[in-house]
Amino acid sequence: QGTRDHPPAQAALRDRLLAAVVACFKRHGAAAIDTPVLELRETLTGKYGEEAKLIYELQDQGGELLALRYDLTVPFARYLAMNKITNMKRYHVAKVYRRDNPATTRGRYREFYQCDFDIAGQFDPMIPDAECLKIVHEILSDLQLGDFLIKVNDRRILNGVFAVCGIPESKFVTTCSTVDKLDKIPWQDVKNEMVGEKGLSHEAADRIGEYVQLHGEHLGGQALGLVLPGRAGPVTQGCKAHTRLARPIVAGLVVSCRFPQSLSLLRACLSLQASGEKVRATETQVLVATPQKNLLAARLKLISELWDAGIKAEMFYKKDPKLLKQLQYCEDTGIPLAAIVGEQELTDGIVKLRDVATREEVRM
Repeated sequence: QGTRDHPPAQAALRDRLLAAVVACFKRHGAAAIDTPVLELRETLTGKYGEEAKLIYELQDQGGELLALRYDLTVPFARYLAMNKITNMKRYHVAKVYRRDNPATTRGRYREFYQCDFDIAGQFDPMIPDAECLKIVHEILSDLQLGDFLIKVNDRRILNGVFAVCGIPESKFVTTCSTVDKLDKIPWQDVKNEMVGEKGLSHEAADRIGEYVQLHGEHLGGQALGLVLPGRAGPVTQGCKAHTRLARPIVAGLVVSCRFPQSLSLLRACLSLQASGEKVRATETQVLVATPQKNLLAARLKLISELWDAGIKAEMFYKKDPKLLKQLQYCEDTGIPLAAIVGEQELTDGIVKLRDVATREEVRM
């Protein structure tokens, strides 16, 4: 439950989206890393507040207490620490796992991809942050998903709100986890949890509510110092400060741009599928076809030459397939060209190349 199979068309669309994301990361000079899907349990525990209950813990495996990675941030922080790296710009695209209650109709799964871009190091204020915002803007524009709104948050702002409201620092993390639910449940339910479960006073909860329900325009979106022209219009419409997003800070030197469950590839896939666009499951450029019997050797010779030349090619796995079925296969799968070699073509030493869409043919 909470996982899914990806049929060929969806897998091809996912790969296309991932390629767009990775191309943007590379354009900004990031290097790729990979980390194990398993981490020591002690590496993950204590890093996510109340969300730690969603970590998939594994039983003792040869004396080690392990867990499936919850995100890509903590493994990155562990990677930096173990290798004594102080400056790095990296991207990481991989699956993460959360023992959450799945809501598949809303794209919430227990296994999903995250696409992370992180800049680790000591820099002048806001310069790396500005680049991360630019990356988000570029990717969302490239995917052409329609108008979008980028919400910018800083955990320090939320902590400052708590301090002003008289919340003890020892309750910052647990209060954050409750505030983070505002995108899912009404304010009154959030307040009830703060008072009933977290032990805050009604007055303190009401003061928090006054702040976290403000919108970005009240915080001065222009203060972000980065103009993001594009689909969403003026900058304060396309990029707003966000008061209540309470994501954990793992390493203070890491500035991140990430595409987690809330901006998942699944949602992007569903958006593109809803547009009615037909997605090819393969990238085959040409089908090698024969119109007569006893020409299997000719097909094998030609397709081998195409493969050696780096051309993506297919052929039927039958000795004597009918030409009509071969051409129909091209239409069904979107293969644009058919290279036809028959008895006359063998005699003349040429190949007949057919444009499947227009049915025009040239002899080569």
